[in-house]
Amino acid sequence: MTSATLASILYVEDDADIQTVAQIALEVVGGFSLKTCSSGAQAIAEVNAGFIPDLLLLDVMMPNMDGPTTLAELRKLPGTESTPVIFMTAKVQSSEMDFYKSLGAIGVIAKPFDPMELSTQVRGLWQEKA
Repeated sequence: MTSATLASILYVEDDADIQTVAQIALEVVGGFSLKTCSSGAQAIAEVNAGFIPDLLLLDVMMPNMDGPTTLAELRKLPGTESTPVIFMTAKVQSSEMDFYKSLGAIGVIAKPFDPMELSTQVRGLWQEKA
């Protein structure tokens, strides 16, 4: 773990509506500090600019650079080489879940998600791996 307590999250989601709902769920309901990015490239730029999160929360299906590719690029950067990651996706068949876990994901949150439960889900996955 990068730290004993989960405080800051780098959240990458290309859909503005989902991004807004998740941001409210994680910041207001969950009390997390959130850096929201609309693309993998933006996430990489934020880390290069010095933002080192406790957790990566990545959408799987995004244009240009999908979640797994974004993760691979973030793994090359100082500070996020071993940051825990959770994927968010509508693709939750067992073979897909196995693939995400093979990439090092501590968990997968299915879309659509319940905004009132999102922070609890994130915290629960974090604590399972702590």
